[in-house]
Amino acid sequence: MKHILLPTDFSDNAYNAISYAVQFYRDIECEFYLLHTYTPAIVVAGNIMDSTPTLNLHDVERKVATQKLNDIKGKLLRDFNNSNHTFATIASFNLLIPEMKDIIKENNIDLVIMGTKGATGAKELLIGTHTMYAIKKLKCPVIAVPSGFKYEKPKEILFPTDYKVKKSNRYLELIRKICEEHNSRLHILNAYYNIPLAEEQKRVKVFLDAFFIDNAHLFHITEGEELIEAIEAFEVKHKINFLIMIHNKHTLFENLLFRPIINQMVYHTNVPFLVIPSEERMNR
Repeated sequence: MKHILLPTDFSDNAYNAISYAVQFYRDIECEFYLLHTYTPAIVVAGNIMDSTPTLNLHDVERKVATQKLNDIKGKLLRDFNNSNHTFATIASFNLLIPEMKDIIKENNIDLVIMGTKGATGAKELLIGTHTMYAIKKLKCPVIAVPSGFKYEKPKEILFPTDYKVKKSNRYLELIRKICEEHNSRLHILNAYYNIPLAEEQKRVKVFLDAFFIDNAHLFHITEGEELIEAIEAFEVKHKINFLIMIHNKHTLFENLLFRPIINQMVYHTNVPFLVIPSEERMNR
């Protein structure tokens, strides 16, 4: 059984991601954890946290959140009615990321699925979405579902890579499982900038070819294009409807000089985007 965490702020965007999740795993036995965190607005003064009005506000927030979560659960049971699926609801007085970390650890969560909204220009630099924070902070794969994206079976999957993948990354198996479950074709894309692959990169490519031997897969090279533009062009040409990338750990220097590709894709992706943590991120 898979254990999947579905955070929600009760927006249409969040419910769209939840409905995507239950359709994505319609044929798989799953327990879904519907999560909402809340932090009531309070004025911190003296022992205000111990005051009756504050405690009452906390209780009201919890009851409202619990009812809304139960409403979502009821809607999912009515609309999808899948005997493979069970739902647990969690309303927590906490910040989202710390609560997600606790739930992932306590419930052996396999995957987080949540919605994302696009951003451009200054917004992309100045604001962070919950989804972006989740990808940065969690040691767990995250699928970011774009706002308004209606479920499509992920038949054509794009996996851009620099072939610096650790062969021991346990989440490579997740990619293989997704391909098996949906009978998908995996497109492995490498951007070429006039620098030949190092020997270890060549070995990783051979490894991936063998690892996905039972899945339909193709290797591609793009030349002379920035990676973001190459990904977007490839998605259109090959009718890609699912994107996968591995989130490598970057140095502070790299983060200051360049906008990491993962950050840009979370804001700009038009298809569901699975981000897998690298081993360096999982072990830090």
